[in-house]
Amino acid sequence: MPSGNVACLCRPASRNIFLCIILPCCFTDFFFYIGIQIKLFMRKAFRLLLIFCAVLIGLVGLAALAISVRGIPSYEFTPVTLKVVSTPARVDHGARLASMLCRNCHYNNETHRFSGREMKEETKFGKVFIKNITNHPQAGIGQWTDGELVSFLRTGTRPDGRYVPPYMPKLLHMSDEDLHSIIAFLRSDHEWVKADSTVQPATEPSFLSKLLTNIGAFKPFPYPTQPVPGPDSSTPVKHGEYIALYQLECFACHSKDFATNDYFTPSKSKGFFGGGNTLNTPEGKPIRTRNITMDEETGIGKWTEEQFIRALKHGQLGNNQPALREPMSPYTNLTDKEAAAILSYLKTVPKIKNKVERQL
Repeated sequence: MPSGNVACLCRPASRNIFLCIILPCCFTDFFFYIGIQIKLFMRKAFRLLLIFCAVLIGLVGLAALAISVRGIPSYEFTPVTLKVVSTPARVDHGARLASMLCRNCHYNNETHRFSGREMKEETKFGKVFIKNITNHPQAGIGQWTDGELVSFLRTGTRPDGRYVPPYMPKLLHMSDEDLHSIIAFLRSDHEWVKADSTVQPATEPSFLSKLLTNIGAFKPFPYPTQPVPGPDSSTPVKHGEYIALYQLECFACHSKDFATNDYFTPSKSKGFFGGGNTLNTPEGKPIRTRNITMDEETGIGKWTEEQFIRALKHGQLGNNQPALREPMSPYTNLTDKEAAAILSYLKTVPKIKNKVERQL
């Protein structure tokens, strides 16, 4: 057979070898190479991710350490020139307000005075000791000026610059007259505020307190630049709003959580009046605050005005069932008109469906 024909017969065999053996091997080597490169890339990426996470954890740890060491930040104190004129009417009014606003925290059952105590009903802010606010010059506030007191009560900053977190109410929106009446009472010879030498230990703030104050979530309020007038007592809704938000701060306990309350604009607080905030009884038993929005199923939407007044002032529901649980005490010094005004305001608050189981 001619040689040219042999060559022709061999060429198809060569193509078969290339297609069947060499080309698949090339593809196998190629994908093997790509697989190795992907594994190398993934290992490198994983190492970089580990390094990033380690650096991030380190930075977070350093920040947490810095916050823990720094503690509650201090601020510049706002000096105020003020001398409260004390009158019997102011002292009486201040005593009535203090019985509802100050007594629960500052009253000491052993001394029977406002000599302070450990606040066991709220622990998320740390081991908090409520200070002595009697007229004792060293242990209490006997050397504070009226201007220092009003500045502290408005802003939350002590004369030495130390800031007190929201476990103490800031009376930013309280009327000048109400605040001056409280100061007149604190300066009086009332048995609750007579000089007492009890010295409370320093508060041990929790990391949460330190964190929230260092990131600015909790910070002093600006001192009002204009006089703060009293409420329009002729309008029940406005009067009730003033009492519930600015005079007694009912929203603080009855909203979702102290840590998420907006004390400057209370209506922006999470779960506004919807309850569920956790407190402790004097025995240390955790309880959750009642939903007092007008939701008919989970709130107090079916309560009558008479029932509300009885619950708020006397701590009783129908059939002599207790309406209040410690640490909340009955507000016996509220007038029926004031209690009814609070209810009128609560009827304007958006309803929240939040079932809070009663724990008596």
